[in-house]
Amino acid sequence: MSDYLIKATTYGGMVRAYAIQSTDLVEEARRRQDTWATASAAMGRTITISAMMGAMLKGNDSLTVKVEGGGPIGVIVADANAKGEVRGYVTNPHVDFDLNANGKLDVARAVGTEGGLSVVKDLGLRDYFTGQVPIVSGEISEDFTYYFATSEQVPSAVGAGVLVNPDHSILASGGFIVQVMPGADDVIIDKLEKRIQDFPAISSLVREGKTPEEILERLFEGEELKIHEKLPVVFKCKCSKERLEQAIIGLGEEEIRKMIEEDHGAEASCHFCNEKYVFTEEELKELIEA
Repeated sequence: MSDYLIKATTYGGMVRAYAIQSTDLVEEARRRQDTWATASAAMGRTITISAMMGAMLKGNDSLTVKVEGGGPIGVIVADANAKGEVRGYVTNPHVDFDLNANGKLDVARAVGTEGGLSVVKDLGLRDYFTGQVPIVSGEISEDFTYYFATSEQVPSAVGAGVLVNPDHSILASGGFIVQVMPGADDVIIDKLEKRIQDFPAISSLVREGKTPEEILERLFEGEELKIHEKLPVVFKCKCSKERLEQAIIGLGEEEIRKMIEEDHGAEASCHFCNEKYVFTEEELKELIEA
């Protein structure tokens, strides 16, 4: 079953919810980045949540998420848009630790807790919208929960989980975002808090074969759930040889001539997808002329 997310409302429109299955998406990112288990979990949670945040946008809008916790994993970066296209990378992919005291991958140790989470939204306007909050736990989901409450003033519960096979491939990945709309009463909020607190690990539900619809139906059991949209999600990078050509041209004629004389060509790779692009001496000479 291909990855997808759903958008839904419940409690008479007072609660908005998103749920996603992201196993293939995270596996593609892991394969391209060659991440080890703990790094895969941290990156996977980030791009899973970013995919749902992208689905909150419209048209050609997009966003970039950056998690900088000061830990050995370095920086996690994810891009997502309203079309379900997502990409992401981590600075140091070869990070792995023993399981933490709860028997889970020690994501907080990899991410660190001294730093911040930032979200930059490109909404097609002259200026970007930027929100930034300090890291509160390094577990990713809690950090995004804090981001929504503090930066966007939307009370939210965010959950994301990744299960990794012994060979480092991704066994299961998924997540949810639940947001309380203005005007919701305390009874709804109290009920939601209890249900989310008692809810099973999202990655375990995905491993059991539960769909995003079934996950939300279980979370809001007994309440009418209206599903408004189902959106496929895929790993898709924006890099191309043409984009890199423009970047090389931006270095200036002197630098390009050095590439020709000293290296007899150039090779560049994309941070997000690790695709390699090779430029021959002749191609570099054409860029000088350009």
